[in-house]
Amino acid sequence: MRCATWNVNSIRARLPRVLEWLERQSPDVVCLQETKCLDEVFPREPIEDLGYNIETFGQKTYNGVAILAKGRIEEVHRGLPGDESDIEARVIGAQVEDFLFLDLYVVNGQEVGAPKYSYKLEWLERVRRLIDERYDLSEKVVVTGDFNITFDDRDVYDPEKWRGKILCSDAEREALARIMDLGLIDGLRQHTEEAGIYTWWDFRTRGFQRGNGLRIDHFLLSEAASKVCTAVEVDTEERGLEKPSDHAPVIATFE
Repeated sequence: MRCATWNVNSIRARLPRVLEWLERQSPDVVCLQETKCLDEVFPREPIEDLGYNIETFGQKTYNGVAILAKGRIEEVHRGLPGDESDIEARVIGAQVEDFLFLDLYVVNGQEVGAPKYSYKLEWLERVRRLIDERYDLSEKVVVTGDFNITFDDRDVYDPEKWRGKILCSDAEREALARIMDLGLIDGLRQHTEEAGIYTWWDFRTRGFQRGNGLRIDHFLLSEAASKVCTAVEVDTEERGLEKPSDHAPVIATFE
C-alpha cells in the first residue's frame, strides 16, 4: 500500500496538477489538506474517474481536508471533540483496509505570542486527546498531514534564522512531542537521519529555487504501522512543476 499526504493549497485551483500526479504516482490512499472548498463543490467526478473513493470535510475559502482511497473508506469521523462552537475543517479520520488514518491540517499559529499561537497549542492538545481516546495504537495507525511544525534543526534550512520562530518554536515542538509520546514514530526518521529533507518552500522568497525549505508534513506511525513501513519519500519533482502547491507530496510505502 502506498499512502500520500499533500497540502494542495486549493483543490480546485490545483486540480490539473492533482489529476496528473494521481495518474503518475497512483497511490492507494491520499490525505489532502487545504482543499479550500465546501463539500458540495469538491471536484469529485474527475478524481472518481481515476478509481478513487472520496470523503471530504471542507469549508469555503479556508482549511479543508479530504481522504481519497482506491479501497473502501469506512468509520469516517470529522472534526475534534468540542468543535461544535469552533468549527474549522482541519481533521478527518477513517479506516481503509486494516489501517486507521487521521488526516490533519494543523493550525499555523501566525507568530509566537499571537492569539492564534496560543490557539494552536490548545488545538494540538485536543488532537492528542482525540488520538488517545479514539485510536488503538496497537493497530496500524497513520497520523499524517500538514503539521506546521518542524521536529528539529535537520528539518530547517537555516536553523539559527528560524530559532524560536513560528513552526520551529520550543512550545510547538513540545506539543508535537506530547503527541508522539502516545506511541507514535516519525516515519521518515525511521529510514534516514539525513538533514535537508523538506516538504514546504515559501513562494514569496522563491524558497524552492533557493533550496530554502522546511519539513512540516509528516507521517506519524504506530509501532504496528512502522513495522510494515518500507519507505517515506518526498516527491520534490511535483513541487518543481508549473503552478505547484507550495508543499510537495510525501509518500509512505507499507508492505
